[in-house]
Amino acid sequence: MTGWAAPARTPEALQAYAAAERDRAARPDRYQLGADAIDIVIDRGTRGAGVGVLGDPDEWRPGVEQYLASAEEDGRLNALGALTAQRTVSGRLAARIAMTRYLKEHPTTERRLLLPPVIITGGWRTGTTFLYRLLDRDPRLRAPLPTELGAPWRLPGDLDGDERVRRLEAAAAGQYLLHVLNPTMAAVHDSGPTLPEECVLGMGTTLRNWGFTATTRLDGYASWLAGQDFAAEYAQHRAMLQILDAEDGRRWVLKAPAHTAELRHVIATYPGACIVQLHRDIVETVASGASLFATYRSTYSDDVDGVDVGRFQTAQTELWLRRALDARAGASTVTWLDVQYRDLVADPVATVRRIYAAAQMEPPDIPAMLADHHRAQPHGRKGAHRYRPEEFGINPAELRERMHFYTQSDWR
Repeated sequence: MTGWAAPARTPEALQAYAAAERDRAARPDRYQLGADAIDIVIDRGTRGAGVGVLGDPDEWRPGVEQYLASAEEDGRLNALGALTAQRTVSGRLAARIAMTRYLKEHPTTERRLLLPPVIITGGWRTGTTFLYRLLDRDPRLRAPLPTELGAPWRLPGDLDGDERVRRLEAAAAGQYLLHVLNPTMAAVHDSGPTLPEECVLGMGTTLRNWGFTATTRLDGYASWLAGQDFAAEYAQHRAMLQILDAEDGRRWVLKAPAHTAELRHVIATYPGACIVQLHRDIVETVASGASLFATYRSTYSDDVDGVDVGRFQTAQTELWLRRALDARAGASTVTWLDVQYRDLVADPVATVRRIYAAAQMEPPDIPAMLADHHRAQPHGRKGAHRYRPEEFGINPAELRERMHFYTQSDWR
């Protein structure tokens, strides 16, 4: 039985990878990682202004060091991957500066009240994206777009409507690089500038972000993250929503499987929230998540081992679910709703109606909303996502035994 194989690259992608490798051979200093890259990314992120504009170094520097060290030691990155790792760090540092500047110039923003959000989480590949983008069709709810998450200060809630449209259209113009480099990603997790995206795209201004581990092999960084406090990161997340909020009565609908690992901080940051946690057969959850990670990582690495990804995905899933169980014990300041993937697939109308009841909202015309969603984003329109547990070294019986603490829990 063959193992997992990376998707074949298109001629256009091969040209881009080859050009980057030639440049790395000619100018290796531009592709440095580890300690040698720290000054490079700080200079780019601050536009040469120096570390003083970044605020308390204890809040951001450890993450910079850990991320770059892990990218060098664990990442197995090709040239484009090395550049992407550098840009990830410099981009988050630049976002930190811009957020700080905006909040200083608009001091009332952090006093802005937010209606309790609806927050969708759960294991990878449990139906979170489908549910998220479906609920976004309700005009009373609002999910953030990638541009809003990446640069909220450019699209504040009080921005003139025409100017907002212009900025969104400008951000959506041109090719979407990920789909050029790895078209298979569209079948595994469709994305793009006009589709609502998950919270991790806007997180990491303290360089603490579980989402980074999806796209890059970062075992050391992930181990470091497991011992970190995310309070400052979630405070930044709330500030981001306060910047974007139009104070027009809409509630935010948010989504990220990574929130599963940090439910303690989600609860503390958003009292009154309705948290919808999705659950799927554990073998499907881990195997499908491993397929997602492997495909993502193959964009930035020419050396992705399916069994290695399966090992990481299994361990991370166990960690996240154990932390979720601990966080949920006795947490009474939010509303919890557990949703089974099989119920969402078999009877989406009844399942979505349960969500509206939990959020204390009158349900809309759910069949019409579903029909609109399927017309706009028909299932499988960009290809089927196929995978087998064995491709990732996953033994279903052993995995079920390992995850028994979760599959037999009261809320599962």
